[in-house]
Amino acid sequence: MAQTLDRDMYDVAIVGFGPTGAVAAGLLGAKGIRTFVCDKSHEVYDKPRAIALDHEMSRLFQQMGIGKKIKPYLEPFTDSVYYGVDGQVIKRMSTVAAPYPLSHTPSVVFTQPPVEGILREHAASHEAVTIQLGLTLAALTQDAAHATLTLQAEDGSTSQVKARYVIGCDGASSTVRAQAGIALDDLGFDEPWLVVDVMVNAQGLAKLPTTSVQYCNPERPSTYVIGPGMHRRWEISINPGEDPKELATPEGAWRLLAPWLTPADGSLWRQASYRFHALVANTWRNGRVFVAGDAAHQQPPFLGQGMCQGVRDAVNLCWKLDAVLHHGAADSVLDSYGAERKAHVTDLTTRIKHIGHIITERDVAKARARDAQLLAECGGVVKPTPRQDVQPALSAGLLASAPHPARGTIFPQPLLNLPNGQQARMDDVLGAGWRVILSADAGDDFVPAAQQQPQHPHLLALTTAKLGTPDFNEAEGVLANWFHKHGVKAAIVRPDHYIYGVSASAHDLASQFSQLANDLTMA
Repeated sequence: MAQTLDRDMYDVAIVGFGPTGAVAAGLLGAKGIRTFVCDKSHEVYDKPRAIALDHEMSRLFQQMGIGKKIKPYLEPFTDSVYYGVDGQVIKRMSTVAAPYPLSHTPSVVFTQPPVEGILREHAASHEAVTIQLGLTLAALTQDAAHATLTLQAEDGSTSQVKARYVIGCDGASSTVRAQAGIALDDLGFDEPWLVVDVMVNAQGLAKLPTTSVQYCNPERPSTYVIGPGMHRRWEISINPGEDPKELATPEGAWRLLAPWLTPADGSLWRQASYRFHALVANTWRNGRVFVAGDAAHQQPPFLGQGMCQGVRDAVNLCWKLDAVLHHGAADSVLDSYGAERKAHVTDLTTRIKHIGHIITERDVAKARARDAQLLAECGGVVKPTPRQDVQPALSAGLLASAPHPARGTIFPQPLLNLPNGQQARMDDVLGAGWRVILSADAGDDFVPAAQQQPQHPHLLALTTAKLGTPDFNEAEGVLANWFHKHGVKAAIVRPDHYIYGVSASAHDLASQFSQLANDLTMA
């Protein structure tokens, strides 16, 4: 007979305590949402899997209050230079120029184990979060009242946990996904690669490129990434007839690293063979059960977006769970999670696949044609393309009906000059709830339109700020340029910093508030 771990029902149960699960637990715990987290592993995996993050993640860490703890494990991502068949530069990926739109370095590399440890510690710091490790999900059922998790401990004993909602953050082979009957759609990318992490020494460092590199070589497409400190990563394609298991041995890994290094140049940290996939869950919700992170999607690693995508899932879902559990929003608001994230992930994965096809072309003639086309498109002068330009906007879900290029994008976070002479980032001043941000030239009629928000519980704490006022005076012109570029005077910003809608008139702003109240209450 399974023992119930807690007589009371949890609001949310999270299966999987990797980065996605830890972020979700931390966000829910900070809102006082009673959260149960379990994982079969007691410790953080001690080797790096993800290596890249972006400024959206750094902004989240700032919001969670752990940015300073994580910062020592981050370094700016170098440019990525693409070399063609004959060794010529055919493409270059970079970052957007300062002043940075989110007030953080746009692209960074990081060391995953300590960062993941900090995320776990943060989740555990909240009284509302209960963590049980060494447990494996054996069964998952649900009814009209709650979901029930049957968990098996390492000694074979079982226990049960009940929760109003369940989030499966349990990886690519997700048991939650299987138990919920959720299938994966294949977006058509399946290739075997070897991933090798090396801690190089000074001798090895002197042999290596000073930027990250994509070797678009038909004989052996490869990626070289400069990680933090002396950490360097290679992703090397496996050719037909080669044994992935043999290549994942130290001997096999050093053999493929021979064009760059010898064993005297550093030590192996990790070597593993993978099949890179492009998969997306066909639905992200089944009743009370949601999937997130690798349980919901897998993509090729060519832009380093794997962990970022999982964290975006957690952020998107958790503010909506808070809205439903604490602030009177309709349960149907949770349906927008899958609508938004599936479309975003599918779009971004398609773009990553396109970049992957540039790198992985195996036909020499087609590869030369690719090189010629890329060089022709830039007039023979390769200019850096910011990685952030690849990010799509949200295109479906909890968004204003009026279309606009800014709708569904991430709202900037300017650096503010405070009345006391200090400076602070916008989110540290305004928080991360619903916000209405007005341009400096917004008329007087915008202020009452912004402040007369509908009487919906989730909007009662909405914050209004007008650019150029003593309490909202930016230091670098980021917002002023943003308003000018988009030709609007108001933006309604969601708790996840994505833009619900933008307005050029006070009338349009009031109309969007009416729609928002309706969106939050529709059953």
